[in-house]
Amino acid sequence: MINITFPDGNVRQYEKGVTGMQVAESISSGLARNVLSAKVNGEVWDASRPIEEDANVQLLTWKDKDGKATFWHSSAHLMAEALEALYPGIKLGTGPSISNGFYYDVDLGEHKLSSTEFPKIEKKMLELAREKNAFVRKDISKADAIAYFTEKGDEYKLELIEKRGADEALTLYEQGGFVDLCRGPHLEHTGPIKAVKLMNIAGAYWQGDDSRNQMTRIYGVSFPKQKELKEYLELLEEAKKRDHRKLGAELELFMFSEKVGAGLPIWLPKGAALRQRLEDFLKSEQLKRGYQPVITPHIGKKDLYVTSGHYEKYGEDSFQPIHTPREGEEFLLKPMNCPHHCEVFGHRPHSYKELPIRIAEFGTVYRYEQSGELHGLTRVRGFTQDDAHIFCTPDQLKEEFLDVLDLTMLLIKKLGFTEFTAQISLRDPENKEKYIGSDENWEKAEQAIIDATNEAGLETTTELGEAAFYGPKLDFMVKDALGRSWQLGTIQVDYNLPERFELEYIGADNQAHRPVMIHRAPFGSMERFIGVLIEHCAGKFPLWLSPEQFAILPISDRFTEYCQQIKDTLALHDIRGFIDERGETIGRKIRDTEVKKIPLMLIVGDKEFEEQTVAVRVQGEGDKGTMSIDAFIAYFKELL
Repeated sequence: MINITFPDGNVRQYEKGVTGMQVAESISSGLARNVLSAKVNGEVWDASRPIEEDANVQLLTWKDKDGKATFWHSSAHLMAEALEALYPGIKLGTGPSISNGFYYDVDLGEHKLSSTEFPKIEKKMLELAREKNAFVRKDISKADAIAYFTEKGDEYKLELIEKRGADEALTLYEQGGFVDLCRGPHLEHTGPIKAVKLMNIAGAYWQGDDSRNQMTRIYGVSFPKQKELKEYLELLEEAKKRDHRKLGAELELFMFSEKVGAGLPIWLPKGAALRQRLEDFLKSEQLKRGYQPVITPHIGKKDLYVTSGHYEKYGEDSFQPIHTPREGEEFLLKPMNCPHHCEVFGHRPHSYKELPIRIAEFGTVYRYEQSGELHGLTRVRGFTQDDAHIFCTPDQLKEEFLDVLDLTMLLIKKLGFTEFTAQISLRDPENKEKYIGSDENWEKAEQAIIDATNEAGLETTTELGEAAFYGPKLDFMVKDALGRSWQLGTIQVDYNLPERFELEYIGADNQAHRPVMIHRAPFGSMERFIGVLIEHCAGKFPLWLSPEQFAILPISDRFTEYCQQIKDTLALHDIRGFIDERGETIGRKIRDTEVKKIPLMLIVGDKEFEEQTVAVRVQGEGDKGTMSIDAFIAYFKELL
């Protein structure tokens, strides 16, 4: 017998060799119908794979990220099977699951494929799915795998096999007549795949190397129910309307210029005003909490980032070193602000009585993201972090972490995000070489986050392998109005950078001690946050944040002077807006103001001019009646 421990801590005994599916069946037939795979000691397995020893087991369904990944990975294999049946002689590259669906890279040879053939492929996939063919996992030696794919004539699979160690275990998966080299995991059989939609087609270089063959990448998505596919496609249509790239251009918030460079956003006046108000809000909150603002350069000597470890970890993703006229001198565009802040702390001695020291900066950093990965504001090469670093004693760590947690949640709620989850991101215990620092420091840092979130009563999930290279973190996964999840704010505990920079403070015992460092960025990246915010509110920002809060719409230019008086009066109350002085009809002015998503319209005609009032109209809601200027100011303040 073996012990199976469930996520809630309950333990049950089963016979050795029990599968995840059998465990599910022992609990309820309903659960068994929904299980897609199982997480065994942190690793996702086929639900049909035998468990041979005591294990921690989580049964995964469509509600779980890893359950969806299993479903979509199996769908990629189903698509490959359909493609082989429809286009004989094609060769297959790799076919993973992705955040929303799956893709497969295919060498079509002499075949031609366009999106017009998608319905035919989808029909074949569903036909094969209805056969309910089992996904069968088979262990195979490297030599036998080479022999199999040599006979098949698939050089792409052979290349993948050759990269594996001589004694490394390989596995094949077979469903129906289709066989693929794959680590898995997969569904028990193809039956759960009930709805399929191929989304688009693109070119992709083999292994991402532009000197290699260009393959055809086919993207798709699948669901257990047709209704879910229908809802997903409707969501995509709504997402297109909310696309921050489209709205950013329409609302004149930001732009990109090929002459400036890809992935380097330029903030236009309205976007700069919106961003400034976000920064002002956070700066105000930080000053209340004892943060000290600093400003650091956009570049630093390469040695700075070698010391911090960022050059080793991010060097390949950074802009190449800047060589100066001085021989051997190299600078980098800074990939992170924390090394600079370590230097700020270290520039003079500190007593324990000064701690905690909270250093804050809206600091711009640079990463050379691949051009194919750039996406509007959400994936750029130059971005500004609302960065702060807190240097504290170990005894102060929990209180400081809780204060940062409070600040982050205040900001999230202020911006109208009502749904979020907090993810504790720990290092991968099986792959410690990815991280810097001692086991002791990592264990202390990880426990500090766990203890603080428990004390705050915060509901969390835990992900292994998602930590920063220097420390564990608490990431905030925010859901937008369309139900999509975004990683925004982050809080990190770090014992390692203070060690690498030899930072010290003098304790009550008159001895030197190492401070603990908290990295925090409630917004994360200003660019990414604003991109997400635009889509969340469809460009209709909260009134306090809107770059232009009102538009005054005169029916005739005879009222221009009165309109200017209104504008000047409102400005005294920090109410921002403009006068639409175009010679258009009032109907056209109202329509254009609605499209620009200006929250309030103040219409002025003969009646309003004579009575010294304005007719108020709210964006998306319509007329609110006639008000005096003082009454409008009071009404405006109620809306804030």
